[in-house]
Amino acid sequence: MYSKLDPLLHSQLRLAIISLLINIGEAEFVYIREKTNATGGNLSVQIDKLSNAGYITVHKSFKGKKPQTLCKITRKGIAAFEKYVNDLKGYIDID
Repeated sequence: MYSKLDPLLHSQLRLAIISLLINIGEAEFVYIREKTNATGGNLSVQIDKLSNAGYITVHKSFKGKKPQTLCKITRKGIAAFEKYVNDLKGYIDID
């Protein structure tokens, strides 16, 4: 029996965001946008979805006069990513 893949993480951009954060813990919006090649608007929408699910936290502040958005993966996000990877392994029959 296959586990259903988490639809929130099954989106290419949301999976890319979580994959980046799983490696570095936290990153600025601009860094994530550059690494994923996403538009700012689309990235904002996907970050909101991950934040609403509790997979990441978002902290908005100012760096000098420029706005700064910092995204950080949560324990729930790490657990969801690990489950997603394990469920995916089940589909491709890897132990």
